[in-house]
Amino acid sequence: MSKERARRRAEREQEAALKAAARQRQSERRARSRARRQTLTAWVPRLHLQPGVLAARRRTELMATFGLLLLLNVLVWLIRPDWAARLGALVVSVVVFPVVRLVMQRR
Repeated sequence: MSKERARRRAEREQEAALKAAARQRQSERRARSRARRQTLTAWVPRLHLQPGVLAARRRTELMATFGLLLLLNVLVWLIRPDWAARLGALVVSVVVFPVVRLVMQRR
């Protein structure tokens, strides 16, 4: 009976050792992956979004304004073949951006 218990305990210990080794390999692989990702993305600035309803509304308004002006520039790009009109539309978009932003604000 004690030989049987010893054999089962040895099997359990061997299985636990295999699982521990697998967990160790997995954690080492995750650490290497994390280090590689950190090395590759360390130079990219992080996006720090401000929390809150007002900040979210401001982001939405800005994205809507950019989207509208981008859509207009794409339309000019597709309709007008000459570069002068395309560059003119881009310059006008940059100049008109503050006005469009004021118009699109919900107050």
